[in-house]
Amino acid sequence: MYTAAVITVSDRSYRGEREDKGGPAVKEMLEKLGYEVVHMETVPDEKEKISEALIKAASKDIALIVTTGGTGFAPRDVTPEATLAVCEKIVPGIPEAMRMLSMKYTDRSILSRAAAGIRKRSLIINLPGSPKGAVENFETVAGPIEHGLKMLRGGQADCAKE
Repeated sequence: MYTAAVITVSDRSYRGEREDKGGPAVKEMLEKLGYEVVHMETVPDEKEKISEALIKAASKDIALIVTTGGTGFAPRDVTPEATLAVCEKIVPGIPEAMRMLSMKYTDRSILSRAAAGIRKRSLIINLPGSPKGAVENFETVAGPIEHGLKMLRGGQADCAKE
């Protein structure tokens, strides 16, 4: 079992004007997949605040950090930029696969600017703000992510399919 953090990026949820449905949906899905969600947080759509939340979670040695929200075209959607600013390594295959596999649900998946990367021993993945989209995106790549976390957390370095 790996630890996980869920960070919701939403101005309205941060201000209490809208209930956060994405974060709880992602938490529930992660727990069903066997993750122990040890941290949940809501931050505004501000690059510095998002980066601070990611750095804080990674400093707690949380294995998987997922964000929900802020990956679209809106002027305040800056989650990918905040993520890439704090990552030491980029993992482009995860968001590429999520976009590709999500095409079966909606052709709008190609508009996602989601990013993924590694900070210390934490894997950070951006998910859409929509609860349905966030869950569908993660579930499409859950298997390879588990293998990646095993490698990241010091497991056997053989990447051949087991």
